[in-house]
Amino acid sequence: MKWALSDLHRYQDEPLHINSTLDLNASLTDRFPETVLAATPVTVDGYLSYDKGDATLSTRVELVLTVPSSRSLAPVELPLNFTITETYLPDDSHRGRYEEEDQLVLTLGPSGVIDLDEIVMENIIEQVPLRVLTPAEEAAERLPEGKGWSMVDEATLDEEQTNQVDPRFAKLKNLFPDQDSRD
Repeated sequence: MKWALSDLHRYQDEPLHINSTLDLNASLTDRFPETVLAATPVTVDGYLSYDKGDATLSTRVELVLTVPSSRSLAPVELPLNFTITETYLPDDSHRGRYEEEDQLVLTLGPSGVIDLDEIVMENIIEQVPLRVLTPAEEAAERLPEGKGWSMVDEATLDEEQTNQVDPRFAKLKNLFPDQDSRD
């Protein structure tokens, strides 16, 4: 779905209601093959309003994304349910109307076209967390290990590094044996 900013003036009094299901599976898997393995149809429900030359999109997005586990690369289903609120400006001269903390304010290029598919895809990718684990990986009490290697969490690594004595200073420990008893 696409709208030209210049055509949205007819929604000045009453916003355009968007209630649609988008099939973005092929687009997401082609564009982000290492991040997205599959996507269910995307349910989009919200409004697109027009005010003084600017358009504001406020919509709820729901889907289930299949992404690789960050530990084993096994497929993990990740349900997503989030809101998009973005304002689109024809040029930067309108930017003064908005406070920077309010919401995301974007300037459209010379085409002045709002592409819902593109907006939703970008926001979906922003929602994918860096750490995604399968249910079995989350439930495991021990981290995986193999022949000659093992995974260590940050807390364990910090503890090991704190307790480890620098070998260059190990001989100094023998010079002051009474210092160890005070620790």
